Amino acid sequence: MPVGRRPGAYVCGTDAAMDIIDGKWKVSILWALGECGTCRFGELRRRLPGVTEKVLAAQLRELEADGVVHREEYDEVPPRVEYALTESGLQLNEALAPLGSWGRRHVLGGAPVAH
Repeated sequence: MPVGRRPGAYVCGTDAAMDIIDGKWKVSILWALGECGTCRFGELRRRLPGVTEKVLAAQLRELEADGVVHREEYDEVPPRVEYALTESGLQLNEALAPLGSWGRRHVLGGAPVAH
């Protein structure tokens, strides 16, 4: 079971959930992993124009520590690492779906999101 970074300091469930997705790229990372299923680091970076390697790696580590992203490392040369959503991550993406719908309606004016 994932543990947030501020155990005992949350005032409600929304506060706890926001602590997990707090970060400029985390929601986009969750979206990208939801779209591709399993992604290698380079593929994720290409799906998220503007993110630096350093920031992507840091945010993936945090999401992994929070139990929403699974990192699979393969003992190969060259090294291969793949990322995927855990069951908790899939549920978090489902919870974020209404927020995405709201954004499309009220911010993007109903325009489809470019992939």
